[in-house]
Amino acid sequence: MDKQHAHRLLDELGPGQFEAVVRLLEVMTDPATVSIANAPIDDEPVSEEEERAVSASKEWFKHNPGIPFEEVVAELGLTMAQVRGDKERV
Repeated sequence: MDKQHAHRLLDELGPGQFEAVVRLLEVMTDPATVSIANAPIDDEPVSEEEERAVSASKEWFKHNPGIPFEEVVAELGLTMAQVRGDKERV
């Protein structure tokens, strides 16, 4: 597939579709995203301490409701716009 073909396809998209494709291209070309995609798989064994911590967490959630993410963000003194990286709304 060449760039001319990609350009022809882009010309056929509606505004909403075009925005989605642009966002996808931004994510695909973001250095952090590329680095994560190319990172080696974490194959370190899980320790007994980590296993106990996961079990305790699962047990806690059986008896307690979770905390909404927005609430945690607010308690940290942040806004959801900051967390999302929305530069226009920060």
